Amino acid sequence: MKSLLGIKVGMTQIIDDIGAVTPVTIIQAGPCYVTQVKDKDSDGYDAVQLGFGEVKEQRLTGGQKGHLGLLKTDNKHPNRRKISGVPPLRHLREFRTSRASEYGIGQLLTVEQFDAGDRVDVAAKSKGRGFTGVIKRHGFSGGPRTHGQSDRQRSPGSIGATSGMSRVTKGMRMAGRMGNARVTAQNIEVIRIDPERNLIAVKGSVPGAKGGLVAIRNTAKR
Repeated sequence: MKSLLGIKVGMTQIIDDIGAVTPVTIIQAGPCYVTQVKDKDSDGYDAVQLGFGEVKEQRLTGGQKGHLGLLKTDNKHPNRRKISGVPPLRHLREFRTSRASEYGIGQLLTVEQFDAGDRVDVAAKSKGRGFTGVIKRHGFSGGPRTHGQSDRQRSPGSIGATSGMSRVTKGMRMAGRMGNARVTAQNIEVIRIDPERNLIAVKGSVPGAKGGLVAIRNTAKR
């Protein structure tokens, strides 16, 4: 399993030795800590939970501190213990893998697990566009601009039959909130790795705004 959490930095261009220009997205990925390991016996499936983004301990709730093992041991709570190597972390995400037994709590993961030429899936929350109409949201062409039509140019048109169904069918493309949803860019190429600055450059664009949280893992489709 090759997986990391990171922050989208922005886009730039990389020019190779022959002068070819490749648009890339820079992601500050990791370092991430393994905060939980799940298996089929205890949870019904195999997965690894990663934590990213160190914060001050007072920024976390009591439940978050307990999950990360940051609560101090005392006589009243002997089960509380501090997990060595896991600092206070802001973001926690889970990745399913059949090799969960190979990981341990507190293990550090960095961009060095990726190589140039690898194929990855990058998931993030897309930019929110607010409430939009069908032309912007679904690419409708709108109504005709002539024949006396003065106020229906950007309308969706008919949305259902009257006497036949007398209802609007499910899945009808209409106006509504656009964006602000989890989107995955699949099978994109890793162009360059910078382990010293925890940076990874992937070809093309990835979802989300600058500064948004992204999840990177080896691609599920080739």
